[in-house]
Amino acid sequence: MAVSSVTPEQLMVVEAARHIHDGDIVNVGMRLPLLAFAVAKATHAPHAVGIFDAGIVRLRPLKMPFITMCDASNVEGSSWITEMSDLMHFMQQGRVDVGFLGGAEVDRFGNLNTSYIGSIDHPRVKLPGSGGANDIALLSKRTIIMMTHDKRRLVSNVDYITSLGYGRDGHERDRLGIGGGPEFLITNRATFSFDLDSHHAVLRSIHPGFTLEEICEDTGWKILTDGEPASTPYPSEQEIAALRQLDPQGFWTGGAL
Repeated sequence: MAVSSVTPEQLMVVEAARHIHDGDIVNVGMRLPLLAFAVAKATHAPHAVGIFDAGIVRLRPLKMPFITMCDASNVEGSSWITEMSDLMHFMQQGRVDVGFLGGAEVDRFGNLNTSYIGSIDHPRVKLPGSGGANDIALLSKRTIIMMTHDKRRLVSNVDYITSLGYGRDGHERDRLGIGGGPEFLITNRATFSFDLDSHHAVLRSIHPGFTLEEICEDTGWKILTDGEPASTPYPSEQEIAALRQLDPQGFWTGGAL
């Protein structure tokens, strides 16, 4: 299959899936993370455990397409159907290895805004708020952020911190004695990690079809690199097969496989 036949969103899902480790307990979240977990489970991480905010715990791979976490295909074969509060207790006990997050804005230190665009007193846009995102951000051992790559979304400083990354200067989490934090920011154009010392986003790889110049132009902070950014690996046949099974019409990823 040609590189051009895989959409940026499909590569984004596969790239996110690669950062789920076998045996991880994953707070899966909504939309593209649903697919990322399912692809990881079907390929390299068969022993990963998915917990879904609706109160579903899943140990077995999904076999059928789905759109939401509450679809029958996700409920069928699940290991436990319970209350959301039970699953939040997992995070409070420090048992969740990775949580997925997204938002309207993310900044260079992985802080997320899902509350206000503009000032709090007179916002240009009032957004729905945290939901459970701040709990995931604070209580997961590490987080993976998935965002559309747009200069209005990847900003130097978010207007409002709904879900804490590393704080305004990159060290607030350390001062507060909070562990964890963002590990990767994955967009439909590139993958960033966060420097272990400064906690600033560092460009690690560029997805096929995009250039460093485009990434710099469409990012609201000065791009940092650690040497020449790699090219994000193209999906394997196994990864393509998993995506084809789980999202055959491209409902989430913008193109049938």
